[in-house]
Amino acid sequence: MFRLISLLSILGFLFSSQAMAAGDAAAGKAKSATCVACHGPAGVSTVPMYPNLAGQHASYIVSQLKAFKSGERKNASMSPMAKPLSPQDMEDLAAYYESLGKSSGGKKKRRR
Repeated sequence: MFRLISLLSILGFLFSSQAMAAGDAAAGKAKSATCVACHGPAGVSTVPMYPNLAGQHASYIVSQLKAFKSGERKNASMSPMAKPLSPQDMEDLAAYYESLGKSSGGKKKRRR
């Protein structure tokens, strides 16, 4: 019985710490004002050279923002945008854009 309680306690801690690390979509929306200029108000860009963010997996968005911030990935527009972002900012923005879903802004543009 003690082992079962211990196991459940550990699992509860792990899941609660994961939930705390997750982003806040409402906070992400508030932080997205700069992003809107290129990625559109609903996360769907009207300019083909800028990717749509609506419906992207949060983990993908976070990994890309971290890569821009660290210099692992270089882009004249995104690298300076990512530099001031904290890990929580990245999580919040990612949660917001993931929450929009792919259908929030229309058809996704094809790249050629």
